[in-house]
Amino acid sequence: MPEGKAVIISAPSGAGKSTIVKYLLESGLNLEFSVSATTRQPRGEEKNGVDYYFLTVEEFKKKISNGEFVEWEEVYENHFYGTLRSELERIWAKNKHVLFDVDVKGGISLKKIFGDRALSLFIMPPSIEELEARLKKRGTDSPEKIKIRIQKAGIEMQSAGFFDRIVVNDDLEKAKQEAFSIISNFLNG
Repeated sequence: MPEGKAVIISAPSGAGKSTIVKYLLESGLNLEFSVSATTRQPRGEEKNGVDYYFLTVEEFKKKISNGEFVEWEEVYENHFYGTLRSELERIWAKNKHVLFDVDVKGGISLKKIFGDRALSLFIMPPSIEELEARLKKRGTDSPEKIKIRIQKAGIEMQSAGFFDRIVVNDDLEKAKQEAFSIISNFLNG
């Protein structure tokens, strides 16, 4: 099986990671999105097998014991996220590079696994206050959930130094271009 490179993008919730990932996938780089598995419920228009593989906690734990994950994390109690080996095989078989959109712990784990074959990028919000405003504007979480996400974001932002590069998203267009340039150089290098 051919093995390509991997691009890992992580950020606190609400930092603009998904928007930047969508841009990168449409930008002509030879990247394909690695669909993560999760035990959380779908949000909005999310589709199984496209946005995530939505699994029950029992299904997820069975895949863990079967060794089907490259990495996995229990992000919140009984809320698991992970990367299935079958996803990497699927993407590399198409001679494409894998694009990971993962939480911060997952990003650090993947970088350790792939080493120099991976570029890890941390999308940094301009401030905790701006992050909170974005989460409220998004309107997908309760005030309690937003509070938990903000507390977690503070901790995650301290982990930015574990990533190869940091892109501050204070201007979305500028952040998209900066991410594109960094990733293009890595893939063509």
